[in-house]
Formats: sequence, structure tokens, C-alpha cells
Amino acid sequence: MKIAADYGFKTENDGLTNARALQKAVDGGGDIYIAEPGVYELADQILLDNDTSLYFCAGAYVKRVNNPEENGYVFVNRGAYTKTYNKNIKIIGLRLICNEVRSVKKGKNSKKVVLGLRGHCSFFYIKNLEIRDFECYDLPVEDFGIHICTFENVLLENLRIEGMKDAVHFGRGSKFVVRHGLFRTYDDPIALNGHDYVTSNPELGWIENGLIEDCYDLNADATVGYFCRILAGAWSDWREGMVVQRSDTVVSNNRLYRVYMPVDGKTYVSHTRPTHETGEKEYDGIVWAVVQDGALYGAGCKNIHFKDIYLQKNRSIAFSIHFDKDEYSRSYYPNAKSPVQENLTFENVVVQADRIPRLLWSISPVENVRFINCTLKNNSVHFDNIHETGIVYPTTNVLFSGTKFQEEMPQFIRCEEGTSASISVANTLGYFTSTLEGDVTVRSADVTLNKAQK
Repeated sequence: MKIAADYGFKTENDGLTNARALQKAVDGGGDIYIAEPGVYELADQILLDNDTSLYFCAGAYVKRVNNPEENGYVFVNRGAYTKTYNKNIKIIGLRLICNEVRSVKKGKNSKKVVLGLRGHCSFFYIKNLEIRDFECYDLPVEDFGIHICTFENVLLENLRIEGMKDAVHFGRGSKFVVRHGLFRTYDDPIALNGHDYVTSNPELGWIENGLIEDCYDLNADATVGYFCRILAGAWSDWREGMVVQRSDTVVSNNRLYRVYMPVDGKTYVSHTRPTHETGEKEYDGIVWAVVQDGALYGAGCKNIHFKDIYLQKNRSIAFSIHFDKDEYSRSYYPNAKSPVQENLTFENVVVQADRIPRLLWSISPVENVRFINCTLKNNSVHFDNIHETGIVYPTTNVLFSGTKFQEEMPQFIRCEEGTSASISVANTLGYFTSTLEGDVTVRSADVTLNKAQK
């Protein structure tokens, strides 16, 4: 056991002194205790190694202050910089004050920041991570609270996160639990982004086998985004003459490369194959960033279970099964093989907000969606079409079981042209007056479902 104060981590010290002291305490791993309450300034990032557990006592706060050189993250695993897995890291009881300090600077990333990794607490190439009893009430406008990518076995429990950006942001990985969360964020409380902006995840791939349980989307006056963004993507091999834009991905020389250009909506014609092995390099006026090794062509989410979710904030959409298509990123490159997100379960989702027109909106291909024992108001399910060349939408199997409708529903399920759904409805409770729009097949139902008049 190590006591951080014995290494010089003290409330009366400045942020750089505290950063050096805490780094000494955590070097070599072990159990490190911040045992005295108070506000600890921190002006540099702390690198965590294998078998490290940090414990903050009640009343202890970490306050970010600006480093005159570079800020970096608050906590990050050391292997994030070399793509080397770290294992068995715990952070228990962290109360973070961001103090308007950013991890990622505008423009090109600093040398302390991995391209695409942008959380105050960031973990990349991590196994067996546990963060519990985490509080932050002032997330600034561009950095996530907790950011995790390329992971296996993650537990996030007892979270209270408020502010302007995503509370919890995942990239590729498997086996995770987010439990007991109170969120009030301007953007997405939870993002499951298999694909992402070039500056918002360091690698791409599938996010699988997750449980998000007992979480609240707390009410707020203004918002963008969704309670959860479930983001897929697809791309192709590089070819001469292809037209690309910011965040586009290609496979070349058995690696993934991404376009790292300004957010201006411009497109570029690529004539030279990217072949460099690390970092960023310009070809034909296009900056390409190396993302990862391997000929991967798609990404998304599979086997995700939402349970006991309480939606208190007015949003246009609560859950988005998503493709991006804007100046920041387009998730689906024309004529790529369509990824299919699948096995998404929504259990005991309770709508408490006055206005959430769409409980779920899907614009990416998806199979097997289940709503179990949910309590809804006038909240529809909408399957949409991104209208890109080459995309194929399979029929989505949808189950509603034990759903309680607190209000009449003029629209229940809507399928836009090119999409279709096959539904079963059982054990319905409460009001039910609703219609189906588009290509919807009813396998079985214990209520009357009317087709909308064209």
C-alpha cells in the first residue's frame, strides 16, 4: 500500500508538483491511496501501468489546471502510446473538476495525445479496467468524461457526469458493463462508436457483449445527440481516383488509413496510395493518418443490453442506430459491404420525458431488436434509409413484449422505402391506438395494428 501524500501529492502544492508526485506514487503499480480530503491541483497527465489501483477518500477532488506546455489527459494507461495492452487498472472514488481545461488542443494533437483519444480519463489497449464512484459536473465542450477503446472486460459503476460532451465514449472492444449512472450532458451520455470521427476514436471495430444498466438521462433545457449513439461504419480498399472527405477510411497495404483534413465539407481525389507505417503523411494534398493494422472493412455493435433506463430529458431521439453523414464524417462509403448491427435489447426502458418523438431511430442495417417490459408514451420506432449507393437493408426482426403504453400512439413503427420490419407484439398493457407505416409485417400481435393510409 502507498499513501500518495508520502510522495508529495498534497492539497497545498501546485499542479505540476502534484503531477510529479502522483506519478512517482503510481510508478510500479500497487494500491495507491489519496487519504486526505481536499482539492488537489493537477497540471499534467498520470500514466498508469499494470496492476495499479487508485483509491480516493471521501472529500478528495482532483482539479485540472493548465500546464504552460501541454495538458494531455488526467489519467491514461501507458500502453496507449505503443498499442501495448495494460491490465488490471482501477480508479475508485475520483471526483474530477475539469476547470475548463481540455485534454485535446485545437488543430493537430499535441505529442501527449493519441489521435482519436480524447477523454479526461482515457484508456486504449486495456484489459480488466474498473472505474467506480466517479463524479464530474463540468465537462468542457470537446472532451469526453471517460473514453475507452480497444478493450476487454470493463466495469464502470456509480457514475455522476454532467457537462457539455459525452459522459462515456467507447470504441472497439468486448465485455463491458456501465451500471448506476446519472448523466446530464449536452451531447450523448453514452456513445458506442464502432466507427467514429477521425479525432474521436483511435481505432475502429466491433463493440460487443455489453450491459448498460440503471442509468438516467437527467432533464436539461438544451441538448443535441441521443441518450445512446450506436454507430456503425463501412469502407473499402483504396483505389486510384476515389473521392474522399474528412474521416473517410480505406484499406491499403493491410492497414487502415483515414483522411485527416479540416472540417470544411471539401472532397478530394486520391491518386497516390497511402503506404506509410505510422503517423500522418500528405499525398496529393490529402493528409492520411495510419489507424491500425489489418484489413477490416466494417464496424458496429452487437449483443448490447440496455436495462432499467430512465429517460427524463426531452430529445428528438433516445436511441440512434447510427450512420454519420456530414462534414465531420460519413460512416458508409458508397458501395462498401453493409455492416449489420444486431441483437440489441431494451429492457425496462421508462420514458418520463414529455417529448421523445422517436424512441429508436435506425439508419444503419440492423437485425433482432427487442423491447421487453418497457414503459412508453407517444414514442415511435423508425427505420430509415441513408440512401447511399450499394447499401443493403435486411428485414429487422422486432419484438415488443410486456410493453406498457401510457399514451395513445398515432404512429408505432415506420419503415422508409428500402427498409422493412417483421414484428411481434405480446402482453401489451395500457393505451394502444397505433398505425404501421411502410413495409411492416406482423408475425403476431395481441392488439390491433392498423396500416397507415397512403
